[in-house]
Amino acid sequence: MSRLWRSRALLLGLFILLAIAAAAALANLLYPGDPFDIVARPNLWPSAQPAYPLGTDMLGRDITAGMFHAARVSLLVGLGAATLAVLVGTLVGVVAGYFGGWADDCLMRLTELFQTMPSFLFAILLVVILQPSIGSIVFAIGITSWPQISRLVRAEAMRVRQQDYVSAAVTMGLAHPAIIWRHILPNSIAPVVVATSILIAQAILTEASLSFLGLGDPSVISWGSMVGAGRSSLRTAWYMTAVPGAAIFIAVMGFMYLGNGLNDVLNPRSEAQ
Repeated sequence: MSRLWRSRALLLGLFILLAIAAAAALANLLYPGDPFDIVARPNLWPSAQPAYPLGTDMLGRDITAGMFHAARVSLLVGLGAATLAVLVGTLVGVVAGYFGGWADDCLMRLTELFQTMPSFLFAILLVVILQPSIGSIVFAIGITSWPQISRLVRAEAMRVRQQDYVSAAVTMGLAHPAIIWRHILPNSIAPVVVATSILIAQAILTEASLSFLGLGDPSVISWGSMVGAGRSSLRTAWYMTAVPGAAIFIAVMGFMYLGNGLNDVLNPRSEAQ
């Protein structure tokens, strides 16, 4: 526990992410209306009116309200896509690493197939086929992000299966699923925890890129869609893209700091330093 409090990166990442999570949780309370509602004169610069501290966009929508509501969508996509990637990658990696042989060969060839395809272009293709929605975006990002998790888990599973306690469990006749659940997974999950925070950051960036290209869910507002909407006024009202762009940057940095901090805490070598 003391190592947690000594990790500045971890504490900074947690502070940033807790602030974003609080903004997302309070969105309906602070701004109960629809963030797409036109509430004031268009193109109000930040601080021009106290009621709209971040100004309004080209249609007169409150940017502050949009930022709060968009935080929920961006976090939902990031967490959902990372969860899907971790579930698929962990399943593939643990089966390949534990059983080896033909199972390892087949699953690693499948992993390599996914890795050879440009993940962003593959995500665009999936979103276009499935029609832009939060569900299709989460699925597209998650299903293109699992290979890195599978390789991490496979390497850890191959290491753990050589341990004496695993050999003892096999000798005692414990079933393979029980061995995987009780011994392999708990001792292989540490690097996955660190990688998951990076995956969430990547998913938020990918969702922003998809929304910027017009492939976001048109029924909800996200930071990426706000950046895309403001590009038409970039020369005259750059704040429309700068404000949500800064939010994306801060959120990504928060998850990166969290990942670095978790790596310091979970890495056994850091304890000896």
